[in-house]
Amino acid sequence: MPKAIRIHAHGGPETLVHEDVEQGNPGHGQIRVKHTAIGLNFIDVYYRTGLYPAPGSLPLIPGGEAAGTVIEVGEGVDWLKPGERVAYAVKLGAYAEERLIEADQVVKVPDGISDEQAAAMMLKGMTAEYLLLRTFRVKPGDTILYHAAAGGVGLILGQWAKHLGATVIGTAGTPDKAELAKAHGFDHVIDYRKQDFVAEVARLTAGKKCDVVYDSVGNDTFPGSLDCLRPLGTFVSFGQSSGPIPPFSINLLAQKGSLFATRPTLFVYNAKRPDLEASAKALFDVVLSGAVKIKINQRYPLKDAARAHSDLEGRKTTGTTILLP
Repeated sequence: MPKAIRIHAHGGPETLVHEDVEQGNPGHGQIRVKHTAIGLNFIDVYYRTGLYPAPGSLPLIPGGEAAGTVIEVGEGVDWLKPGERVAYAVKLGAYAEERLIEADQVVKVPDGISDEQAAAMMLKGMTAEYLLLRTFRVKPGDTILYHAAAGGVGLILGQWAKHLGATVIGTAGTPDKAELAKAHGFDHVIDYRKQDFVAEVARLTAGKKCDVVYDSVGNDTFPGSLDCLRPLGTFVSFGQSSGPIPPFSINLLAQKGSLFATRPTLFVYNAKRPDLEASAKALFDVVLSGAVKIKINQRYPLKDAARAHSDLEGRKTTGTTILLP
């Protein structure tokens, strides 16, 4: 019987239990996938703690990103067959040796990209794709600010934004993380523990500030992020690792320069199959071109998911982490 990590009650990393799970046969439109690598993301923590409400009831299997091999195909699936490599980014269910999943939620992994790379980049890479190409379309000459530059999304987005011709500014909490970010496309990295990032952005841009700020930190960086934007700039809040942004008056956006603000999610941007396919293709293409390199900095056995979560929350990890079944 395959094993999985399940949560029976919301709470800390100790709620992640490694146990046997029953798997039925794939239904109409479904496939069974044997996972070879599973991605670790901060959103997994949000579902574990209950900060983000999960669809369905407990117990639940966390994790939304993985790669593996198709081992069984249900009725109505004519474009996949056993033995093919696939990857996906969904909401839940990835922390498992095997799983059933709707076929229209996966994409084929092209030659030249390993299963580990695919598992490490689907959610983070497609997040970078929609942020850079759809939420605010970055073009040559733009200046962007990205918080948590040494995180999984940050290391991909930094390389991709540089490839698009932007000046890329990041924030990080240690000198080592700052150097890591600089090696992944960031032109400037601000140590937010020692420097006022608002003042540093103003200095680095000679007072012009940024066209867009990408903020997955939340409470600790708000409203400072707004002060880093030029008039008519765009504030993109796509996470809250330090806690949610407190309620604020929309008039604040007018006061700080007629700013735009949005709270996007990958699952809305890629809800339609054509958008998912286009997003994955853009990601695969930029990685295969060599412009974006996917480096895996940490690997944990799936059974040690609790330790992986503890390290992630303790800011002991950098870049991309995967779990191995």
